Amino acid sequence: MKRRQFTQSASALTISAFLSPLTSCKSNVRTGPLMSQDVHLEEITVADIQSLVKERKINFQGLVKAYLARIEELDRTGPALNSIIEVNPDALDIAEQSDHDWEAGNIKGPLHGIPVIIKDNIDTHDKMSTTAGSRALAGSKPLQDSGVAKKLRAAGAIILAKANLSEWANFRGEKSSSGWSGLGGLTKNPYILDRNTCGSSAGSGASVSANLCMIAIGTETNGSIVCPSSTNGVVGIKPTVGLISRAGIIPISSTQDTAGPMARTVADAVHCLGVLTGLDDRDEKTVEGAKHALTDYSGSLKSGSLKGKKIAHFISSKGKHEGVDALMNQAIADMKKAGAEIVEIDKISEDHVFADSFNIMLFEYKQGLNDYFASLGPDAPIKNLEELIAFNKQDSLELKHFGQEYLEMAQEKAGLDSQEYKETLARMLKGRREDGIDRVMDELQLDAIIAPTGSPAWKTQLDGGDTFVLGSSSPAAQSGYPNITVPMGFSERLPVGISIFGRAWSEPTLIEIAYAYEQATKHRKVPTFLAS
Repeated sequence: MKRRQFTQSASALTISAFLSPLTSCKSNVRTGPLMSQDVHLEEITVADIQSLVKERKINFQGLVKAYLARIEELDRTGPALNSIIEVNPDALDIAEQSDHDWEAGNIKGPLHGIPVIIKDNIDTHDKMSTTAGSRALAGSKPLQDSGVAKKLRAAGAIILAKANLSEWANFRGEKSSSGWSGLGGLTKNPYILDRNTCGSSAGSGASVSANLCMIAIGTETNGSIVCPSSTNGVVGIKPTVGLISRAGIIPISSTQDTAGPMARTVADAVHCLGVLTGLDDRDEKTVEGAKHALTDYSGSLKSGSLKGKKIAHFISSKGKHEGVDALMNQAIADMKKAGAEIVEIDKISEDHVFADSFNIMLFEYKQGLNDYFASLGPDAPIKNLEELIAFNKQDSLELKHFGQEYLEMAQEKAGLDSQEYKETLARMLKGRREDGIDRVMDELQLDAIIAPTGSPAWKTQLDGGDTFVLGSSSPAAQSGYPNITVPMGFSERLPVGISIFGRAWSEPTLIEIAYAYEQATKHRKVPTFLAS
């Protein structure tokens, strides 16, 4: 079946398969799915849905059923993107309740009735499992919702499914292929199916891009929101660490981990961001985050806000990919045309921060995983990191394509009270913050820093590992500072993003720049599902 047939078939499902009579009586609660013939799911936004519901052209049951059909058509069969590990069996029931609440005027929050897909390392206390893609956690049921899941439910969102990911958030072993997990298999890039989705929020990026949802939640330690957003042609927001709770998220690094929204537009990602922020007693870093958090960032969605901004172009990846260089040059020209001042910087931090960050991740990984396994209670399928390593060695599939060197290295580390850990952490944070991003921005009086997010997606080779050419996620990731990626064009028929990052808690300023650039350029394109 060719790409055109895929999209025609899926479109037919979204338009006509779930129609029911429209009603003009606002007091009547609609029963059953509703979708008018002029409603299409491709590239639809949260604002579009809210308007269509008010106009009675769609209800939330119709929306969920249409997305479930699209998942079956494009993810399970057809091009078989394999971006979804598990669909929520209660999604339609939740949608029905959302319709009843809407009719009764009981609007829970800004995402009322909106289906959201979340990465399968984020706990949900429902009929779905939380696995990190590992066969060791197959069927594992957390004892409570993550902070992220609680916030989504409180805002009225419908958790539609769990997304596939690079197993253990791509921190299991060397020469891994992003987007592969032992439990979920390989996620494919919706633009060209034999290309990589980047990791580790591979399924989150691919599902949003392929219009299987409007919003997905990813997580990042270093690059795992921004890279899959870039390679899948969507927007990703990696917030300041502490702005969003990490409680109930299978961890790597308490210093660098964060969740964040991924969407096809800056506006949709921003609407979700405000829903997720705030204090959580289970994550001490949200104490500081709550002081800076907004519950609504839509005030930063200003189309003319590039004017007067001073932005540095971080040129470390210049010359590594001709197509990316061309796109970056055009992006700079577009920003200048919109009134921004652009200067160049060639260095942000000293090189020692990379080794320091890796060492910190190993220390925190061991502690974090053992704490997470303990949170699953006495019935946890895996009790500690040592058991996980042993399970993988005995499993027939887990170590087929690459090893578990990082798990084994973490197991050898001492506790977080060790002098080595404390000294390394202090040195890394100082190098990335006071002597890094903060210093550069102070000296040049910058509003933000920009760089290409990464290279176009590479051809996946399961036994050879990733072959990406460039990336710019480390300064923001290792400092714990915010980073937003937005589509900036195509190279070799594949999308490439531009990253916009800056100081701690500078999300409003970064959103202004990201939105203004997006609105001035509008590079997002619907995926093509090419075979190769």
